[in-house]
Amino acid sequence: MEFAPLLEGRLIRRYKRFLADVAMPSGETLTVHCPNTGAMTGCAEPGARVWLSQSANSKRKYPHTWELVETSHGLACIHSALANRVVKEAVQAQRIPGLEGYPEIATEVAYAGGSRADLLLSGPAGRVYIEVKSVTLCVDGGQGLFPDAVSERGRKHLAALREVLNAGTRSVLLFCVFHRGIAQVSSAGGIDPAYREALREAQAAGVEVLAWGAEITPRGLTLAHPLPFSLDPQAQPAC
Repeated sequence: MEFAPLLEGRLIRRYKRFLADVAMPSGETLTVHCPNTGAMTGCAEPGARVWLSQSANSKRKYPHTWELVETSHGLACIHSALANRVVKEAVQAQRIPGLEGYPEIATEVAYAGGSRADLLLSGPAGRVYIEVKSVTLCVDGGQGLFPDAVSERGRKHLAALREVLNAGTRSVLLFCVFHRGIAQVSSAGGIDPAYREALREAQAAGVEVLAWGAEITPRGLTLAHPLPFSLDPQAQPAC
């Protein structure tokens, strides 16, 4: 996916989860929307270089959205909802082995008693429910971790994937890595041990787990290459 031209500034602070103040080269301070509900560890350091998009919607209270940040370990995209779009584009382009040959792609599909799947692929081979998770938490050694905060919602999604799997449909958890410093992905058992256990049980039941790294630039985002996944991380110290 391509960005419209982004504005560059310096982060002053993130606060109230959904807001951030950014210093612009003109000397102006903008209050912008922060489209990330997580802890954003390592991605919200004051003084970091950030990139903003600007909405044409005049009714928005905060017309600018924080999209990218330059961290000590590389560029990251903190707009977690864009992961769904990036993965969908990769599936449409048949760039993900094992997910080719599904010509029909639906989004936000109700399933498993009230959950909504990010993607539902359909084709001659059957159906594949996909939950997409954006990964931005980086620890030393290029280790990526998910989640970066306790995630009851994430555990609910794993239960939903298991439920439809039991009904004879493929289920996939796809970690979309939005941090260029991450070389492998694991569950963050030290942050959310219940999620780690739910993920272990889901894998054992047959839920497929994939991790893919994105190419990240101020011009756009592209799902680029597979990354190794292991249940437990290889490194613990924070970046």
